[in-house]
Amino acid sequence: MLTYKVIELGNVTEETIEEALNTWTAKGWRFDGMQFAMRESSRRPSMAFMLFTRDDVREECPPVSTDI
Repeated sequence: MLTYKVIELGNVTEETIEEALNTWTAKGWRFDGMQFAMRESSRRPSMAFMLFTRDDVREECPPVSTDI
C-alpha cells in the first residue's frame, strides 16, 4: 500500500528545502514532488508543500470464510 506524507514549509529557502529532503528521505520516504504557494506581490514563494511516498508493507489479513 502506497502511503503519502505532506510537509509544509512556511519559510521557503534552500536550507529548509534541503533539510526537509534529507530528514524525510533518511526516514525511508521518497521525494515525490513540491508545490509552491505564491503571493501576488512577491516573486518568492510564501509556502511550499513537499510530497513524499513510501510503500507500507502490512500483514495481509487472512480471507474470511463465508461458508456456514
